[in-house]
Amino acid sequence: MESLTSGTLAGTGSFRCEECGHVVTLAVADELPTCAGCGSSSFARASLFTGAAGGNRFSRGTAPEKTPEEREAWLAAARERLADAGQYLVFDRDGKTESIAIEREWTRVGRSLAADVRFDDPTVSRRHALIVRQPDGVRVLDDRSLNGVFVNGERVEWRELLDGDEIVVGRYRMAFVDVPGVAAPAGDTTLEAAG
Repeated sequence: MESLTSGTLAGTGSFRCEECGHVVTLAVADELPTCAGCGSSSFARASLFTGAAGGNRFSRGTAPEKTPEEREAWLAAARERLADAGQYLVFDRDGKTESIAIEREWTRVGRSLAADVRFDDPTVSRRHALIVRQPDGVRVLDDRSLNGVFVNGERVEWRELLDGDEIVVGRYRMAFVDVPGVAAPAGDTTLEAAG
């Protein structure tokens, strides 16, 4: 890949510092800056999703893609920590697994300070996705994001979510988890005795 060290770049795009990997996104007439991460001026055109060798690129606490077996074990461990019935978004950030309860009709996912689930990362749009919770189910909607929303590897405009579905926004991978309510044990007469 050709390195760029100065001048105005023709066209928009993302460029990665060849020294530290810091990504900058430039518009048509933008001048090539010095790297904010290390001060270098050597950049190469880059995809936001791949590193210099073409492999997965991740930073700011994101994790590499898990194998199906690792994902199942991770999801099972995350489920065990969810004590209450309900719907959740579960994801890794800064080496920890986080879970966010989906309790309102609209849950915003993005880079904006107004987002309910905020990922401060250049691969995530300010308004990236909406999780919509209604009586007939939970859906994810692409909120005019630049890099798209993917459910189980397929780019979607909107999709109904099922337990265990993987949602990808930018380089973050979230799982939708639906924890059902605990059914009353057979023979429980608590309600009958009260009536």
